Formats: sequence, structure tokens, C-alpha cells
Amino acid sequence: MFRSKLLLSAPVLLGLSACADDGYYGARVGYYDPYPYYGWYDGYYGSIYDGYWGSNGYFYYRSGSGDRHFRRGDRTHFRSGQAAPGGSWRSMQGTFSPQRSYKMPHYPKKGR
Repeated sequence: MFRSKLLLSAPVLLGLSACADDGYYGARVGYYDPYPYYGWYDGYYGSIYDGYWGSNGYFYYRSGSGDRHFRRGDRTHFRSGQAAPGGSWRSMQGTFSPQRSYKMPHYPKKGR
């Protein structure tokens, strides 16, 4: 009797474990929703391909479309906000669609 209950509950338990959050993606919904980003960049790291503002306030970027890991930019080189910081800062804006294979630390949860 116990064995049959265990076998019947296994699919439910396995299904719930698939909803766990590994800390890299934030919410498990909306992987393919376009993520808009904008701000200011001083060009220190060279050209960037795309990125996102992390939930910790840092900008995470990729150098090219083949990159699967995002690098954290220093706050002295990336700034958010509407007002231009002045100097050699350039505006940056765009969107990208996160994929399951990307490693995205501090990715903001959907709706933030």
C-alpha cells in the first residue's frame, strides 16, 4: 500500500521540483519575453552586444551574440537614469530575449 502511494506521488513531487529557482533567472516565466534596457555607458569595456540591469543595481552585459554568460560591469562605467552624466558617456538602449542556456546572475523577476 505504501509503495503504491509513493509511486503515485512521484510524478507530483518531480513536477514541483521543476519549479525551483536556481538564482540565475529570477522568475521561471517569461524566458523569451524581450527585456528592454537603457542607460549610459562610457565605452570602457569596448563594444557591448546587449545586457540587463540586475536586481542588485549592476549592469550585466555580453560582448557578442555567442556569449552565454553575462559579465558584471562596474558601476563607474554603466549608469542608469534619464540625465546624461556628461563627458564621454554614450546612451545605450535595446532589448534582448533571454534563453534557458544563458547564465544570468541577479536577473530581475518579471514585472520589475
